Amino acid sequence: MVKFAYYPGNVARAASYEVEDCIQPLCSSLGIELVEIPKATSDGGNVISQASPILQHALVARNMALAENMGLDIMTTCASSHGIHCDTINLMKTDKVKNSKINSVLSQVSQIEFIGESKSRHLLHILVEDIGLEKISSLVKNPIRLKIAGYYGPNMQKKGACSKDNVFNPTYLEQLIIALGGVPVEYDLKCQSVGAPALLTNQSSVLKMTAAVLSEAKENGAQLMVSSCTLSHANLDTYQIKARRKTGKDTTLPVIHLAELVAFALGHHKDRFALLKTRALIIGG
Repeated sequence: MVKFAYYPGNVARAASYEVEDCIQPLCSSLGIELVEIPKATSDGGNVISQASPILQHALVARNMALAENMGLDIMTTCASSHGIHCDTINLMKTDKVKNSKINSVLSQVSQIEFIGESKSRHLLHILVEDIGLEKISSLVKNPIRLKIAGYYGPNMQKKGACSKDNVFNPTYLEQLIIALGGVPVEYDLKCQSVGAPALLTNQSSVLKMTAAVLSEAKENGAQLMVSSCTLSHANLDTYQIKARRKTGKDTTLPVIHLAELVAFALGHHKDRFALLKTRALIIGG
């Protein structure tokens, strides 16, 4: 049994509740215990940093400090949140002046400080490194048996955020897809940004970026895309039609989150998995 403080991110309990619906049964099957962080807040989503970087970092540091007080590392299913966490942790380790300013804000507002003992972990890294692919494969009840394009995004593919995976050419998603009975599809844009969360301010560019990722994955034979990021997942899934109209590219590809894929393979939500296979064969094929 491994234990983590759970941070759902900015989307899982709002626009992407299907992710939240899968995380608990998934973790239960794999012996992962999740503990809610009391009074956790948004991490700022890299939006607040545009107006106040210190406030952005303070929001992250506060959540980290709450987990630290419980003696736990944070687990999140969102690559964007994980990257944001790692940025703040790294800044506070390397810049004593910024560390002092951030902790000063925390002390005044919440009467806590972040020492730096707790880490941020992404679900993907925990599955591969802590649980192990052999154990996961042994627990698969419904092999995926589809051609799947893994989407990492840019936020956790940087030094200090990608754990032991390769910074420039990650393979954890592909290894996990194989363990779940799927066939990984290689494509060049698996780490490219899809513009989250700039959709409201620069929609044209975001739709072009989204279309590029989806169309390339489909051109390389993908029947399905699995995303490691709840924030990017919303762009890839919800805005396919707009992306197609904007670019003329074929963007019709079923997109699900990593938590859904693993939960389905482990035998949870069988009805949803059956619908997904039908969608993948008709839309993704």
